Amino acid sequence: MKDKTPNNVTRRNFLKTAGLAGAAFTIVPRSVLGGSGYVAPSDTLYIAGIGAGGKGYSDLASFAKSPNVKIAYMCDVDARSTKRAVEAFPETPMYEDYRKMLDENKDNIDAVSVSTPDHMHAVQAMAAMELGKHVYVQKPLTHDIAEARQLTEAAKRYKVVTQMGNQGASGDGVRKMQEYYEAGFIGEVHTVKCWTNRAIWPMALETPAVKHKIPKELNWDLWLGTAESRDYNDAYLPFDWRGWSDFGTGALGDMACHIMDPVYRILPILYPYQVECSVADAFKANFETVSYPKSFPTASKIHLSYPRTDGKGRIKVSWMDGGLMPERPEELGDDEAFGNWDGGVLFIGTKGKLLADCYGANPRLLPLSLNEQVNVKETIKRVPEGHYLQWVNACIAGYGNAETSSSFDYAGPFTESILIGNLALKAYFEEDPNAENKGFWGGTKYYGRKRLRWDAENMKVTNFEPANKYVKREYRTGW
Repeated sequence: MKDKTPNNVTRRNFLKTAGLAGAAFTIVPRSVLGGSGYVAPSDTLYIAGIGAGGKGYSDLASFAKSPNVKIAYMCDVDARSTKRAVEAFPETPMYEDYRKMLDENKDNIDAVSVSTPDHMHAVQAMAAMELGKHVYVQKPLTHDIAEARQLTEAAKRYKVVTQMGNQGASGDGVRKMQEYYEAGFIGEVHTVKCWTNRAIWPMALETPAVKHKIPKELNWDLWLGTAESRDYNDAYLPFDWRGWSDFGTGALGDMACHIMDPVYRILPILYPYQVECSVADAFKANFETVSYPKSFPTASKIHLSYPRTDGKGRIKVSWMDGGLMPERPEELGDDEAFGNWDGGVLFIGTKGKLLADCYGANPRLLPLSLNEQVNVKETIKRVPEGHYLQWVNACIAGYGNAETSSSFDYAGPFTESILIGNLALKAYFEEDPNAENKGFWGGTKYYGRKRLRWDAENMKVTNFEPANKYVKREYRTGW
């Protein structure tokens, strides 16, 4: 598991050091401190949840499985979604505005969980870190590329324990995949295929023109947050916001943090140097392309090219969503599972192939008969407590004393890498001002038919200026 920060310190060496420090940390048994069921206040982690409905509730419930956790405060802008959280934590105060919650209780909070629509992740996580609070942020870490870089730098500056909510990062599967890879069974990986069945919400839609009545339980202004102002419409809530580019990050943002984690974690890559895409879209009767600038396409293919960090060439990574899939490997039988319902990832190396399901689960060499012939030693430390309690324990241990699987030094660059794919999707219908042939059939009117060259250090597309407006959006006034 390697550090993705652009320096010469590998994550593997960091984790060895952190592991030694963490080994010295133990929570004194409750029976010693004060009888059965007692937890010393100094060993209690007081968590505030920004987002208490849906995934927000399940995140808080997962943290609360630790006897050392107290869900101290909750916040949500939509009271329709918070029933389970209120029932589970009846004594926990509920706020509507996270800024008020943090301001009034900053001395009574140790850590903050952020589980809100993607467009609010960065400002909420930053507000918590500026107060010195540890943070757990649902995937994708941010909505914009520049925001991911900012959170990565902030986590180091404020010295807080961080974790992105891609739970497979703490699973056994990705560790077993790395053990297969490091044992040399598939040689040097040069190509990776990733895919998902998402989206499972509406995509490729015209921006709503009808104004609906705002539900009385919803604070629409606070829900909009950083996004530009618009009238409320039922097309956005409660779940379909993922398909709207001002709020969500589409199928790629929803699932790539799960499916691509083995790619980014195991292989010697950092940032891609180029990206290109193709999309499923609609056509009018006169064959004019219909563009939906505020909504993601129903299906897409994205191709990322990475320079290897060891200087040995490049690695090509392809992503497919909307039900699109790569060609079935010849080594895989017609009736043998190619990933699972949520998707999969296929490593193609100089000596063989390695297949896994979503979350890096169920890794297996191809053909499957090889798995009965090999015995891979377990060399990488497992996370038996799971992704949530790993973060809880690291928070209690304190910054630098224990590891997390998806700390921002890893999750930040990883998220940047993913969102470069969305940058290509958003720029797909931007007109190329330098195109000689402006006709549709000439193929040069829209820049999406070409590659985008990416300067990672400066977070800039170097060969098509109009695409750079998607690196960092403008926040609404007051945010």
